Amino acid sequence: MNILAGLESFLFIISSVLLFPVVTALVLITCWVVVFFGWFLREYLDRRQGRFVSLERYRTALAKELEATTDKANLDIALERLLQAAELGLIKSLDKIRFVIRVGPALGLMGTLIPMGISLSAMAQGDMPKMAGSMVTAFTTVVVGLASSVVAYVMSLVKEKWVRADMREMEFMTEGMLRSAGQHREIPREEAADELS
Repeated sequence: MNILAGLESFLFIISSVLLFPVVTALVLITCWVVVFFGWFLREYLDRRQGRFVSLERYRTALAKELEATTDKANLDIALERLLQAAELGLIKSLDKIRFVIRVGPALGLMGTLIPMGISLSAMAQGDMPKMAGSMVTAFTTVVVGLASSVVAYVMSLVKEKWVRADMREMEFMTEGMLRSAGQHREIPREEAADELS
């Protein structure tokens, strides 16, 4: 029985120690969502004005690759590689916000359960102010975690549509470049579509 009580005390200590990193991570995630929202808003305004930064960057890289490639017989391979690298970059940009969608609720739940354990312990000792403070922490952390996740999810839905549209346009530009260079090769897009889903 003493062993079980010791193990429970050990787990309680670990749980209590985790509260600070969990709360810190929630604050950092909230700040990250605010920063990402700024980037998202900037891209939205750019797109409304007809400026597509990722496509302009890709068009420049495509032109440089065409000039730099000396072996015109393998131009299609070089351009396909450039296209795949650009698409991978777009997909990785989605991972930055998808991380918040998955981690935000988990941290919010941890931030709820840990203070509730502390609160129950304080209630058993008759320390009502400490209990009330722990309950406030418990409810605020879950709200912050869920709110960050919801905002990130909405942004990711819109961002994913932009990424799909940009990938189609990049494929079109690459095919056009190959046709103008006198080559034509179908570039498979199944892999990129699988990455997005």
